[in-house]
Amino acid sequence: MPVDFGIPHLFGYLIATIHAFGMLAAIHAVLTVRTAQGALAWALSLFFMPYLTLLPYLIFGRSRFDAYVRARREADKAMHLAMAAQDWRPWVEEAKAASLSPAYERLRALPRLSHLPGLTGNRARLLINGEATFAAMFEALASARRVILLQFFIIRDDELGRRLHQLLLERAAAGVKVHVLYDGVGSHALPRTYIDSLRQGGVKIHAFPTRAGVLNRFQLNFRNHRKIVVVDGEVGFLGGLNVGIEYLGQKPPLAPWRDTHVEVRGPVVASLQEAFAEDWYWACRQLPPMLMPSKQDEPGLLCQIIASGPADPQETCSLMFVEAIHAARERVWLSSPYFVPDEALFAALRLAVMRGVDVRLLLPARPDHHVVYAASSLYAFEALRAGVRVFRYQPGFLHQKALLIDHDACVLGSANLDNRSFRLNFEVSLLTFDPGFNAEVAAMLEEDFSQARELVNEDRRNLRRLQQLGMRVARLISPVL
Repeated sequence: MPVDFGIPHLFGYLIATIHAFGMLAAIHAVLTVRTAQGALAWALSLFFMPYLTLLPYLIFGRSRFDAYVRARREADKAMHLAMAAQDWRPWVEEAKAASLSPAYERLRALPRLSHLPGLTGNRARLLINGEATFAAMFEALASARRVILLQFFIIRDDELGRRLHQLLLERAAAGVKVHVLYDGVGSHALPRTYIDSLRQGGVKIHAFPTRAGVLNRFQLNFRNHRKIVVVDGEVGFLGGLNVGIEYLGQKPPLAPWRDTHVEVRGPVVASLQEAFAEDWYWACRQLPPMLMPSKQDEPGLLCQIIASGPADPQETCSLMFVEAIHAARERVWLSSPYFVPDEALFAALRLAVMRGVDVRLLLPARPDHHVVYAASSLYAFEALRAGVRVFRYQPGFLHQKALLIDHDACVLGSANLDNRSFRLNFEVSLLTFDPGFNAEVAAMLEEDFSQARELVNEDRRNLRRLQQLGMRVARLISPVL
């Protein structure tokens, strides 16, 4: 009776190959994963369970984006040449912060953290919730005469998305140069017809290609989470809102949607264009048109754009929050939909409490992602135990990202308080140093706190064992949330 040795040998070779790739991936994790906990978790699981973890590591495990680093260096060189031809830098140099505010003096690491400078002579307008944001944004877009630069993490083909679609086609037909960038993961549901019709109408539109190159083909980890709109180089918008009816509070069960955007004018709009240009160059190896903003009335606001991402030589986003919290002397008010902090940020919050700083954390009471919400809840209760005042916003889902420092500094933008924003996403934030604008942000947050329920120690003690287990399991996968 003949014996078939082929199939057992084939399985043996397959198992050996998987283990060999698992060992190589484990070595790669030890050498490249930024946190010791993450490196240990990946390395052990890849070594002992490569059948289960090899594919997830290829998709979620890498925290560097080497192709983007090379592209951004090329973009920087090209942008410097373009800006020199437009007499760009001498204009901006005049707006650099000469007499620094006390808050900016305390945040001495931030100028080195960002390649974009702090600039004076700006104006900023707080846009609370979707109606105010899209009314201001669409008004600016309708008035465009030369250039529109527009970038969102999510663009949906719904009522709001179709309004934007029509407006962009109208401006392109009027001779405006329209450039649109969207994230391929966040906007995965955007139909091809939406994109093709914009292209046919003269709009230059591209997806942010996080999967370009052979080694990046299977990864979904890196996402461009920035929201940037610049019209004619004069007015810019950034913040937490994407393009979809849920951001107008029209999609239960998360409605009403609580979010914040900001409109800026002045020299800082030049920095916003540079942040967009870096991403645009990576998408299509060309620079978008950039226009110099008009000077505003002096002295204006001192502002700085912080554009962060996994291509940075340092963990820019995380360090920005840590530096700001360490600089606080009176208050730290934080608002975020997700609270999955790293050790440095959590230590900064605890130390601020010990210094007598009024530390408050505003979080949603409703989950949009249940696993993230579970992990966030565990950290929220740990923050409560450390002396942080924790509030749950009651009316609807809270999506705003805000940080208020003392009475003269604040941060508004797209970055959440989690590992994804700190190390995996491309984010953009606006730092402002002005008591007047700070007071507006403080009034906004005070109104939010008045509509929130403050957690007490009794809430932590009333947690059921199964809830505690779920939160701790969720925390185990928090590095990729």
